[in-house]
Amino acid sequence: MKKKVVIVGGGVAGLFAAYELAESRAFDVTIVEMGANASERKCPLERYKMCTRCKPCNIMSGVGGAGLFSSGLLNLHPRIGGDLVELVGSEKRAWDLVEYVDQIFVECGAPTISFKPDEAKVEELERKAASAGITFIPIVQRLIGTENAKRVIEKLEEKLKSKGVKFILRTKAVKVGRNEVLLSSGVALHYDYCVLAPGRSGMRWLAEQMAQLNVKTSHVPVDIGVRVEVPATIMEPICSIQRDPKFHIYTSHFDDFVRTFCVNHHGYVVMEVYEDHVGVNGHSFLEKPSPNTNFALLSRIELTEPLEDTTAYGNAIARQTTILGGGRPLLQKLGDLRKGRRSTWKRIKLGAVRPTLDAATPGDLSMGLPHRILTSIIEGIEKLDKVIPGIASDSTLLYAPEIKYSAKKVITGENLETAVENLFVAGDGAGLSRGIVGAAATGIIAARGILGKEGVEAA
Repeated sequence: MKKKVVIVGGGVAGLFAAYELAESRAFDVTIVEMGANASERKCPLERYKMCTRCKPCNIMSGVGGAGLFSSGLLNLHPRIGGDLVELVGSEKRAWDLVEYVDQIFVECGAPTISFKPDEAKVEELERKAASAGITFIPIVQRLIGTENAKRVIEKLEEKLKSKGVKFILRTKAVKVGRNEVLLSSGVALHYDYCVLAPGRSGMRWLAEQMAQLNVKTSHVPVDIGVRVEVPATIMEPICSIQRDPKFHIYTSHFDDFVRTFCVNHHGYVVMEVYEDHVGVNGHSFLEKPSPNTNFALLSRIELTEPLEDTTAYGNAIARQTTILGGGRPLLQKLGDLRKGRRSTWKRIKLGAVRPTLDAATPGDLSMGLPHRILTSIIEGIEKLDKVIPGIASDSTLLYAPEIKYSAKKVITGENLETAVENLFVAGDGAGLSRGIVGAAATGIIAARGILGKEGVEAA
């Protein structure tokens, strides 16, 4: 009789865990997901329009997770989107995982062409960045594209179903016990093994379950900042070298760590709707480019006693900014921010950048973001201007809040097994990853842990 495996969460961590287990055909695998399947998840973004009314359960939840409506950029490096080398203890094993994840995405329809930086141009950019006190991190990337991400996940979902994986959709996991998962439908699913991979939308729930099961967790930093939007021509010289350039900066005033994240060349700024606040993100469509480029510029915040809960701190800032924006993100020209005045639509229209997100409220970011964070963001932009001339223009647009929460990190043993025997965790919701490739890799690690306990070799 096959052992029963219950996977909570149908994002990439859960899907890739299921993929690895299904390949062995030695387990009865069930995925529990609070949202719909990939084909049923609808969003106006698919028609290249700004989504202003989508519910959190549609954007953040469902098969494919929060990444389904992202730009679908795969950062093919074990130290981007988490640190796989630290997690598995081997450089080679970490790189093997990245390559394996990439291979599965390509098999499911991701573009076969990847963006590999030209070594001579990378060396020149590294020198230019270093002279400005910035570190440039070159990596190979594969762009799926927002309009293609859904098709890729649908193909992966179909593969899993063909191998016997069952999906219980539009159903929440309410409570996790030592051998069963209680569902919102009232059904209790018995398991021999369980993988908890609820993603970012389920990170609070997961922390609560770990506390009830006496599994240790630890707080990790939160990244808080803005989404920057500039004309695509300004970013073209850099994005032609690397599609999503990664710059790491330490600011002069506070010596804080600031980084660029999720560059959407010829992309669109979009709004994310959460239960108690809104945020911003970026998307890029291969088939419909915009005249602008956007990217996140984030300041890392780590807290110590008496307040260590970085998620609560970030959430407080997000809610405050949402109130100031009247339920929408705040938008301000960099020039207005420097002059200490709020932006208006009239002032924004006089600038050189036309916003791709109309559903934003012109305002004053200094009313919503703490002084230290805003100071570090401005210093980061001014340093970047030495590498990317034009970034620090008065017309540059800043949207807030852009917050990348990190879940409380679940303390695990080898292969991501918790202190509760046969209970594993994976993905962003467990604080083990911060992106698509990293989340998928942790799902595979957890699945291989289960395979190893049963004496079954990975496929």
